[in-house]
Amino acid sequence: MSYPATAADRTEGVPPDALHNDVLVRELAQLHRTRHETFLYGSEDALRRHTLRTGQLEAEFVRRFPTRQVTAGRTRSGARAREAAAETEAHPQ
Repeated sequence: MSYPATAADRTEGVPPDALHNDVLVRELAQLHRTRHETFLYGSEDALRRHTLRTGQLEAEFVRRFPTRQVTAGRTRSGARAREAAAETEAHPQ
């Protein structure tokens, strides 16, 4: 695996498909941790780059793990079930 020689060449980061699985997950976690701060306080260029890199890494993750575990509560039907339960709890009959 070769890496860019200069800082200017590294502005886009290592190509997502060149990252090992553990590095990909670690990079995604870091981007998710820094998203809010970048959104609130980063320059337009920083926010654009953050958004682009996050999208690239997330797409690579989904490509590698298409059958990743999806929690039922994180689906539309799960969200509707939570809303119905909350409504029932708020207004018992």
